[in-house]
Amino acid sequence: MSKRSLITGGTSGLGAQFARTLAAEGSDLVLVARDAGRLQAVAQELAAAHGIDVETIVADLSSEADVARVEARLADEERPVDLLVNNAGFGASGSFVSTPGDVHQRMVDVNVGAVVRLAHAALEVMMARGSGDVINVGSVAAFTPGLRPSSTYAATKAFVVALTEGMAPTLAGTGVHMSVLCPGWVRTEFHTRAGIDMSKLPSFLWLEPERVVRAGLSDHRAGRVVSVPGWQYKVIVLAMKLAPGGLMRRATRHFGRRAH
Repeated sequence: MSKRSLITGGTSGLGAQFARTLAAEGSDLVLVARDAGRLQAVAQELAAAHGIDVETIVADLSSEADVARVEARLADEERPVDLLVNNAGFGASGSFVSTPGDVHQRMVDVNVGAVVRLAHAALEVMMARGSGDVINVGSVAAFTPGLRPSSTYAATKAFVVALTEGMAPTLAGTGVHMSVLCPGWVRTEFHTRAGIDMSKLPSFLWLEPERVVRAGLSDHRAGRVVSVPGWQYKVIVLAMKLAPGGLMRRATRHFGRRAH
């Protein structure tokens, strides 16, 4: 169990589930989110329910100044963060061309830029003291880009997976572990916020947030670098790795049309 966990996007979706699960284990929390009212409500709820300390940071991770404030909190050695969950992120419903360029840029800023900067800030402190954990939230979209309407989203998540896998040999023997959680479709607010119609998605592809978070934590604690919850997504990722590229591109286009 981590003594103190910092979770970005900690008031909704998988971030909120990470907060609930870690709070139930007794971890103090630092929750980062844009909505001050919702942030305060979640903090009060979890503190009362589990007798833990919950700090809050109101921040938009597409903002340079806000990212810097979260970096500063991660660098505070007097109140050390034992686990960073780099969860904040968003997608878009339109195609690459139909989505405004500034939306793509903001997606890159949040899904890639903030992840890099916060992971770097956490690792500096963790490696110096010889202990700590970082969980980056990626996506199965990193392996199946044709299943998403916006190729930028898939590209950002592929970056997060590559970053995490690339760090594995660097962190070996340091007492610090980084992993990436790659869920498929999860029953959260994510798709509604992004304006993505998921009504045609087959029911067997849906996962529950609690199951995803528990799988991610279990895999991380077992020392795994990449966590793909759910047998259906393990099969999909394996197929993407083994099948010829042209065949898989046709398959992802087919299922992508059904999902959208």
